[in-house]
Amino acid sequence: MTAVPRLVLSAPSSGHGTNALAVGLLAALAERGVPVAGFKVGPDHVDAAYLGLAAGRPGRNLDPRLVGVDRLGPIFAHGAANAGLAVVQGTMGLYDSVSGRPDEESTAAVATALRSPVVLVVDVAAMGQSVAALVHGFRSYDEQLWLAGVILTQVASPRHETMLREALDDIDVPVYGALRRHELPPVLPARRHGVLPVVGQDPEAARAVRRLGEAVAATVELDRLLALGRSAPALSIPAWSATGELAALVSGPGAGGAAVGGAAVGPGIGGDAVASSAPVVALAGGSGGGFSYPETAELLRAAGAEVVTLDPLRDEALPAGTRALVIGAGLPEVCARDLSANRRLCIAVAELARTGRPVVAEGTGLLWLSRELDGLPMCGVLDATGVTRDGLVVGYREATARTASVVAEAGATVRGYKQHAAVLTPRAGEHPAWDWGGGAPEGFVWRGVHASQLGLHWAADPAMAARLVAAARQAEGVGAPA
Repeated sequence: MTAVPRLVLSAPSSGHGTNALAVGLLAALAERGVPVAGFKVGPDHVDAAYLGLAAGRPGRNLDPRLVGVDRLGPIFAHGAANAGLAVVQGTMGLYDSVSGRPDEESTAAVATALRSPVVLVVDVAAMGQSVAALVHGFRSYDEQLWLAGVILTQVASPRHETMLREALDDIDVPVYGALRRHELPPVLPARRHGVLPVVGQDPEAARAVRRLGEAVAATVELDRLLALGRSAPALSIPAWSATGELAALVSGPGAGGAAVGGAAVGPGIGGDAVASSAPVVALAGGSGGGFSYPETAELLRAAGAEVVTLDPLRDEALPAGTRALVIGAGLPEVCARDLSANRRLCIAVAELARTGRPVVAEGTGLLWLSRELDGLPMCGVLDATGVTRDGLVVGYREATARTASVVAEAGATVRGYKQHAAVLTPRAGEHPAWDWGGGAPEGFVWRGVHASQLGLHWAADPAMAARLVAAARQAEGVGAPA
C-alpha cells in the first residue's frame, strides 16, 4: 500500500483558471517546504512543464489514451514518490473526453482510478447563486466521483464572495479559496508564445510561477487542502519502474531477443552488455528539462544509455561520443528560426544521421530534419520542405508502422498524439513511418532515422528504448560523427 496525499483540480470547462491554480498551489506549498509533485491529464507538454517548474521535479502526464489505463496508477505512484501532496491538473471539463470515451479517458475517470478527491475550479465572473446548481450537477452526475469542494476564481467583490459562499453552503460544498479578478494572470507568459519554460531558465516563466504562488498563498486555504489531500486512501499500486519494465522484456515471452532494424533487443538489458558499454544518447531539451516525457530518459538510462541533454537552440555540437539522438514532440515550432540559425549543430545532426546512427524525431523534430521550414534552412537530412499554416492539426492517432525501425516493428500499432501548424511536403518518404485511417502514409524512415509529427509516450512501449540503445551500440563502429 502506498500513501500518497493527492487531489485533482478540474473545472466545468476550459478557461476557468485550472492551470494557473495548479501551478500556483504547487509553488505556494513548495515555498512552505512541502515536497510536491505535479501531473497533467492528457498529452500537453506545456502544462506539465509548468507544473514541474513549480514543483521542482518533473511534471508528468497521465494520459489513458497514450499509455493505457493500467499504467496510470503506477506512473502516478512513481512520480509522486515522497511527495507531501501530489496535484493532478485536469484537462478540458471534468467529464470531457476528446475520444468520446469519458468513462476511461476523462479527468473524472482518472480521479476515480486514483481514488482522489476533486476540487472544482469555477470562474464565477458572471454567476451568482447559480453556482450551487452548477456544482450540484457536477457532483450528482457521477456518484463514484469524490467531488470534495470548489475554488472560486474571478470573484468581483466581498459581497459577491459572500453570496457565492452562502449558496454553496446550502448544498454542503466546501469552498477552499476565492480569488478576485486579475489575481491570476490569464495566461502564463511562455505558453502565450507557445514556448516551453524548459527552453533555458526563462526568467519570465519563473516570475509568473512565483506570482501565482503568492496569489494562491494569499487566497486559498492551503492547510485545508493539505488535510483534504491526506485524507485520500492509500493506493495498492506498485510504482512504475523503468528498470522493471525493461527487465520484464527479458524475463517474458521472447526473452531470447528479437531483431528490429538490425538491433538485437532483449538479452543485453540489465546484463553484461550494459555494464561494459553505455552509449551516449543525446536527448533534446533545455536547461530546465526535456522536450520528451520524463519516462523517455528514464527508460533510456535503464536500457544502459548515458543520457546527455542537448539544447538545440544553444549547443553548437552534439555531446561528445553521441551514438543516438532523440528529439521529443515538446520542441516548439516557434523555435524554427533559432534552430535554423544554429548551423553548426544542423551540420552535426545531418552527419550523425548520414552515418546510420539512430535518430528519433517527433513533432518539430521532423521539421528540424527537413531541408527547410518557411524558407529557413534546416538540417537537410530529409528531402522535404515545411510551411506553417494558420490553425493547428490536433488529435490522437492510432497508427500502424509501415517500415521497421528502432521505434516499431513493421505492422505494429501505436497510439500517438500530434499538434502542429506546419505541413511537410512530401508528407512521407520512400519508406513511410506510419499509416492511419483517413490519411496518406506519414513520416520518414531512412537509415537509422525515424521521423514523424506523431508524438509517442515511450512508457507505452518500453522496448523502444531497448531497441534504440541496442542499435546505438551496434552503430559504434560506423565512424565518428562530425
